[in-house]
Amino acid sequence: MVSKRIIPCLDVRDGRVVKGVNFEGIQDMADPVDMARWYNETGADELVFYDITASVEGRALFTDILRAVASEIFIPLTVGGGINALEDFDRVLKCGADKVSVNSGAIKDPSLIGAAAKRYGDQCVVLSMDVKRVDGEFKVFAKGGRENTGINAISWARRGEELGAGEIVLNSIDTDGVRGGFDMPMLRAIGEAVTIPVVASGGAGCMEDFSELFKYDRVDAGLAAGIFHTKKVIISDLKRYLAGCGVNVRLEEDKWS
Repeated sequence: MVSKRIIPCLDVRDGRVVKGVNFEGIQDMADPVDMARWYNETGADELVFYDITASVEGRALFTDILRAVASEIFIPLTVGGGINALEDFDRVLKCGADKVSVNSGAIKDPSLIGAAAKRYGDQCVVLSMDVKRVDGEFKVFAKGGRENTGINAISWARRGEELGAGEIVLNSIDTDGVRGGFDMPMLRAIGEAVTIPVVASGGAGCMEDFSELFKYDRVDAGLAAGIFHTKKVIISDLKRYLAGCGVNVRLEEDKWS
């Protein structure tokens, strides 16, 4: 049985880790290199690094900070922000990324997904989706959740898989930062539409939220930021709790067994 993954997310702006609520009210949190080191030491299965203003500002991702983060960790690193061409994939992979997350760039040019999967392998291509309810439908948003594309999220997830994405990170704008639990209706709707791994993002407030999340078998990983950054929940403690709930997770002692 494949282990469920616990993934902290570093949303980086102007060289600092930040966090908001519903993609708004952004506040400074910490230094990304220090935080990456902490997560590497406390049992994170992977780490996600988003340059959250690269797309809206129309610039390339900050590679100097990315290199510094990559040099501190020994777990898989997914990187996103301002990924609009194969050259962007190449640049961040050379800086130490293991997987590349595409969002606004893929909406603008869906062929980017297939081209990247062909060159680097589908396991390298992560389709990140910022999704919000609009008039009762799940709609895809672009540019850091600022722009409603009008695209149906379920259709876009299916198309992303068909084009060659190896994984989907589903970010619920409705539950982001609220800490009231993951958006299970949204996760079920999209999880049932695709066969590739689904990473749930947005809404984690306590350990119990993760045990509820993993009752839905189609979710492969839980991603969170605020509760980990503030150390309300320590990942090593969370994994021991989940193991006690019967969830298959990779514990630190498993490294040596």
